[in-house]
Amino acid sequence: MGANHAHGTTVTEAGGSRRTVTAGLAVLVPLAIVTLAALIWLWPEGTAAGPAPESGVQRLTGTVVSVTLGRCPDAPEGAPKPDPATCGEAVVTVGDGPDLGGEVELRLPGGPGAQRFTPGDDVILLRDADGAYQLSDHDRSLPLWLFGAAFALAVIAFGRWRGVTALAGLAVTFVLLLTFVIPGILEGRSPMLVAIVGSAAIMLTVLYLTHGFSPSTSVAVLGTLASLALTGLLSYAALGVARLNGVTDDSALTLGMSLNIDTQGLLLAGIIIGALGVLDDVTVTQAVTVAELARANPSYGFARLYRAAGRIGRAHIASVINTIILAYAGASLPLLLLFSIGAQPLGEVMTTPVIAQEIVRGVVGTLGLIAAVPITTALAALAATRSRPAPPQNPPPQNPPPQDRKPPRDRRARGRDDDGPSDFFAPQDQDPGDFFAPQERNPGDFFTPRPAGPPPGTASAEKASQAEPQRPARHRRRAGT
Repeated sequence: MGANHAHGTTVTEAGGSRRTVTAGLAVLVPLAIVTLAALIWLWPEGTAAGPAPESGVQRLTGTVVSVTLGRCPDAPEGAPKPDPATCGEAVVTVGDGPDLGGEVELRLPGGPGAQRFTPGDDVILLRDADGAYQLSDHDRSLPLWLFGAAFALAVIAFGRWRGVTALAGLAVTFVLLLTFVIPGILEGRSPMLVAIVGSAAIMLTVLYLTHGFSPSTSVAVLGTLASLALTGLLSYAALGVARLNGVTDDSALTLGMSLNIDTQGLLLAGIIIGALGVLDDVTVTQAVTVAELARANPSYGFARLYRAAGRIGRAHIASVINTIILAYAGASLPLLLLFSIGAQPLGEVMTTPVIAQEIVRGVVGTLGLIAAVPITTALAALAATRSRPAPPQNPPPQNPPPQDRKPPRDRRARGRDDDGPSDFFAPQDQDPGDFFAPQERNPGDFFTPRPAGPPPGTASAEKASQAEPQRPARHRRRAGT
């Protein structure tokens, strides 16, 4: 009976899980096929990725040998004074190029934000067609490689195998961005279409590579897809209503003038790709939270799972919104300072294209995040309840209690069984002959305290008891002393 019951539970669990996996694959497989077909169709041909025209300027490396500071030139009236540490000359050893190993004497770069150079610094040199050198910037290759190695070691040390898969997913993201999204936009394809296909490819590859093939990951993929589609629609409508064309800085203006690129579509693509980076965090968290709640509380149904995980999602969204606002404020801090110096009214500042674009980006991204919580939570709760094994139809009867079972004894006397070893810590029945057991006092015991006065039973004691009224205990003790 017990073996048949266990076998039936296993089959039911497999059937419930099989239904959930089949329903997920019915949506994910067509999505993956469409994404792969669109990826092949939109893959850049390389026509716009050819070598840049020769400018005659070479970028070389070098090392500063010595620095000699000098007098700074007089600044125009009203302009900030130059930093004295940026005025002078430096002797630099050329690290590569036709003058390898040679030393050149160069003027230190000046002006606002100029770099400070000291002996031993690795620097970047610019060499023009005439062989003249110019000191450009610090060479940051080695520090960046060290930062990358420290980042990889920290991720692997904390996440172990999951950290390795996370790094692999990060590499896939960079590969798709550098080989598909950016070249596809440069070739003149629709930035919105390229961003949607690239985001779908990143989502399908990275989520499964990082979190493995599981129902929770499939639910996170579906929730991310739905929220990303909603974010794209809201972004398209918001840019049209706010009449933003994406030209807010010199970079966008240069791209719009020199290349055949839709700047409004480029802005929309940036919103979609940026939203994907936060959506997968929210959706994966919600899917895993519902799975853990269902595992810890098997009696929870769809409604209780949704409410419990929804409370966690609301707390998560509250912190993420603050993170988004702080990230935008930190990235736009120089611009905010510039507006503050100009003493413009707040209404005029908010309606400028630069600030309005960031407001639309933040509002649309936040709405997509808010929608991701109920969508993913509902999908995860539905998958968890469908995967739960059904109760058996005919539960096996309980075994009747044996007839020869002895009645339970008193808890105080249940120290040892008749047929088993005695329990050391169980309270035992006190043995009157035990030396340490409390005994009843014997009136004839020498050490037993006796009441003060004549011995009981004598005529004096009877007279004393008749003459003296009964007193409380404390008065009797005082009288005895």
